[in-house]
Amino acid sequence: MTEASPTTEVSQPATYTLWQLVRYLLALGTWGFGGPVALVGYMYRDLVEKRHWISESDYKEGMALAQLMPGPLAAQLAIYLGYVHYRARGATLVGLGFVLPSFVMVVAIGAVYTTYGGIGWMQAVFYGVGAAVIGIIAMSAYKLTTKNIGKDKLLWAIFLVSAAVTVITKSEIVWIFLGAGVLVWLVRAPPKRWFGGTVNSFAAPLLAFFALDAIDWHKLGQIGAYFAYAGSFVFGSGLAIVPFLYGGVVQEYHWLTDRQFVDAVAVAMITPGPVVITTGFIGYLVAGFWGAVVAAAGTFVPCYLFTILPAPYFKKHGKRPDIVAFVDGVTTAAIGAITGAVIVIGQRSITDWVTAALALVTIGVLWRFKKLPEPIIVVAAALLGLVLYPLMTHA
Repeated sequence: MTEASPTTEVSQPATYTLWQLVRYLLALGTWGFGGPVALVGYMYRDLVEKRHWISESDYKEGMALAQLMPGPLAAQLAIYLGYVHYRARGATLVGLGFVLPSFVMVVAIGAVYTTYGGIGWMQAVFYGVGAAVIGIIAMSAYKLTTKNIGKDKLLWAIFLVSAAVTVITKSEIVWIFLGAGVLVWLVRAPPKRWFGGTVNSFAAPLLAFFALDAIDWHKLGQIGAYFAYAGSFVFGSGLAIVPFLYGGVVQEYHWLTDRQFVDAVAVAMITPGPVVITTGFIGYLVAGFWGAVVAAAGTFVPCYLFTILPAPYFKKHGKRPDIVAFVDGVTTAAIGAITGAVIVIGQRSITDWVTAALALVTIGVLWRFKKLPEPIIVVAAALLGLVLYPLMTHA
């Protein structure tokens, strides 16, 4: 079989309505803690394993596309899953549903922050939540690893290399994903020709967003241009975009102080939904509500375009043996990067024996009570943080 037939463009009939999927992503955006690593794990657990709305192959294609394109991982995967059966309309509504709850939350927190001059209690909350989130992420990474890699020695080698590179560089490198995909493709199903000229379909939006960065506008224009640039050229998850944002909003434009930027990252970590929603909080601090709107739009519109533009190709040709092999390689590298990210984020969140104990207890609880909702764990960790943080800092 060299190419999928027209009937395989949609791999399976939709067993759910678009509104059901939007409601699920709206709920995930409202209650889904743990950042991109945990969020993509939740989508796999709920949409592939439990509800069977999305097939394993469609999920893996979405993961591969989200890793290859610039922008936030979880948001791109959500957009692609919306596209699977409901095309551009599904991608648009699902993307909005996923991002909107956390946007509303960071705007509300931004209003409180600017009114009362900082959020002192946030350090205490993050002390507990950050440790619990490590446990949640670790369990998600474990499930993704056991479900997707199996006993394949080549995939395990790719997984270990990708995890090690992520730990060492503290970032997610797109060439690792591309190289892994090409390697598995060459080993399993070496094709006679490559994809062709599809790269040209990405060039126009890429250059368009890059050109925006040169426009000398008023502050909203600067915000929109900068965050559009960030959304267009930063690969990986919130883990990768945070240092990039620091270089721009603190060092280059001087919009925020170091303290404010740290608070912005903390807001992203203790609110559900995609970590990069911190751009909305930053935009609010710089220019109020419309600054938040422009910053969030600048971040997420590029990732939306970079998902739906190549999506038809993935859907049409995704069942070809060479494409399946390529996707397997990219997916494995992505899971390795996610596992490495657990270690990187853990180094920042686990600072003493209390936080280490919280992370281990979270893993144990999730292992024992597999149906326990994560928000309950997050709330309990936040309350523990409020109690324990003052004791540990004054000990």
